[in-house]
Amino acid sequence: SADKIELFSYPIRPASMTYDDVTHLSAKIKPKQQKVELEMAIDTLNPNYCRSKGEQIALNVDGTCTDETNTYSSKLMDKQTFCSSQAASNVSRYAAAVYRKGELHLTPLHGILQLRPSFTYLDKADAKHREREAANEGGDSSQDEAEDDVKQITVRFSRPETEQARQRRVQSYEFLQKRQAEEHWVHLHYYGLKDSRSEHERQYLFSQAHGLAENTELIKSPSEYLMMLMPPSVEEENDKPVAPSNVLSMAQLRTLPLADQIKILMKNVKVMPFANLMSLLGSGTDSTAVLRCIQQVAMLVQGNWVVKSDVLYPKDTSSPHSGVPAEVLCRGRDFVMWKFTQGRWVVRKEVAAVTKLCPEDVKDFLEHMSVARINKGWEFMLPYDEDFVKKHPDIVQRQHMLWMGIQAKLEKVYNLLKEHLTPKKQETQSGHPLVVSGEQRVNMAKARVKQNYGQLEKEFQKQKAELKSNDASAKMDISNIRIKEEPVSDEEPMDTLAYEGMNNGVVNGLHAEEDSMDTLNGHLPGGCGDRVAQELKAFVSSTFKKQFVLTLSELKRLFNLHLASLPPGHTLFSGISDKMLQDMVLDTGCKQILVPFPPQTAASPDELKVYALWEAGDTYDQHRQVLLEIFSKNYRVRRNVIQNQLSQECGEDVNKQEVDRVLKDCCVSYGGMWYLKGTVQS
Repeated sequence: SADKIELFSYPIRPASMTYDDVTHLSAKIKPKQQKVELEMAIDTLNPNYCRSKGEQIALNVDGTCTDETNTYSSKLMDKQTFCSSQAASNVSRYAAAVYRKGELHLTPLHGILQLRPSFTYLDKADAKHREREAANEGGDSSQDEAEDDVKQITVRFSRPETEQARQRRVQSYEFLQKRQAEEHWVHLHYYGLKDSRSEHERQYLFSQAHGLAENTELIKSPSEYLMMLMPPSVEEENDKPVAPSNVLSMAQLRTLPLADQIKILMKNVKVMPFANLMSLLGSGTDSTAVLRCIQQVAMLVQGNWVVKSDVLYPKDTSSPHSGVPAEVLCRGRDFVMWKFTQGRWVVRKEVAAVTKLCPEDVKDFLEHMSVARINKGWEFMLPYDEDFVKKHPDIVQRQHMLWMGIQAKLEKVYNLLKEHLTPKKQETQSGHPLVVSGEQRVNMAKARVKQNYGQLEKEFQKQKAELKSNDASAKMDISNIRIKEEPVSDEEPMDTLAYEGMNNGVVNGLHAEEDSMDTLNGHLPGGCGDRVAQELKAFVSSTFKKQFVLTLSELKRLFNLHLASLPPGHTLFSGISDKMLQDMVLDTGCKQILVPFPPQTAASPDELKVYALWEAGDTYDQHRQVLLEIFSKNYRVRRNVIQNQLSQECGEDVNKQEVDRVLKDCCVSYGGMWYLKGTVQS
């Protein structure tokens, strides 16, 4: 299927194909023939373009007539077709390599296609030439001849085509050429080198499992290396008893790489505390390596690890109940997982109403990670793992950033209401299951009061003596003395007040303040503000030098992507709020552009905030400033209005290349109109 084709620009690209001045790209995909045809526009205004040759080629191909069948409608050779061929039959030993910060990242290749120029237009030119010669010869001979004699015509009826004859005809070269010519061109969506989508796709070339040298096949023991050089014979393998395909013993499991072990365990168990996972992997396993691997296949929910949806529902699969594709199933299961990050309980009817999935699929999601309770709903099956949250705050913070991105995506897809986003108080208070009766709780509270009474009395008498000895204060105001309640210990169950205080501080291992006003990261700890500010300023400065114009929503998305690529424990994980991010944007020389959006816009508040780099230090600063002033008065503008305004403000010598450069930096075209980047409302 070639309904939607996308091409992303990478830093390494063939020198013969430069996409900077591309006006349009089209493509044909032929899955059965494993071929690709790419049609790319030629810049006819380039000084290196030979106009006379282009006109001559177009004349030879199309002739002097003008109709819809012409190859070159502009009377110039303004496009070139590239046809693919297989560069190698076996590409299993090839990989794409990217070198960054002393690390070599390899991505295996499943196919290599070489694009070469197609010269089918020369065949059309020869066919036109032969037709003209035949017409001239036929015209000369007809002048010498008299009226055509009446000839007898014999009508013959073709015999029915047999199946053998039909197969030969379908496999013939003429039939394949005809089918190839009838195939429609599909417009190719191209994203430039500096586009955010290209940057996002380039992240897939870098491995997230940093430092996993022990999991690579480059470091093996002598016996394992000998086994790789001389694998056991087929007869020896056949002698071993064959186990079912879905059964794997622990001995066989521990022969696999660590990442595969964790993936298999999580895929079968689905929900597991980190301590249980370490016990299954055996003694001597490095917990740091396990933490790096587990984040590739699972997400943190209430301090426990839950397998990712795309691991259970791989691409190109579908639901066994309803036939819904895997992408929709993953989205619905992510919604259930996200709901459990907000509280202990989930209602099945609410999930079905939001996701619009069949009851069987919703039940599968809930059974993966929760237990049904009569007249209450579905409760998360494992208790909150407070020990893991305390020991690994950097992992918790990183997972929180990932959940923030998933939440933003779910809000757009499902149009979530405010009551869906705000956790209920009852759910929040049930973060830890209460298993202690009321009478036991009262008795324990009385015991704590008796235990602490002596110490509190001593402190009270000490304060009273100090106040009496002070000449300035003759009397003591007892009402100013407050007795501080002692917090509940980890081993004892909590009473209501202590529990509420704890829950106000932590929800799923994260501070509730992070999910309230500034929803990005929380607050900065003391002592690291300067370092964090420097890192944040470097990110904002480099991002705006590439993009020039960004909405707050897009900037936050790029920042989350940047955080995901950073190693654990980086200074930026200490917490960046929305306000800090916006203040840093203004401090780096950017300005907020007050775009007059239409009243009926459905954009979110973050999408309505548009920031632009006011001075980049190049020769186009004045042009961009004039362009931004135009968009502070108009939501969408035609190109001729922009060009006229630039000519008035920057002089009459503004050429087309300068206008194109400024528009490319700051704007996008849609429906014949120009918009600032990120402000197009489809």
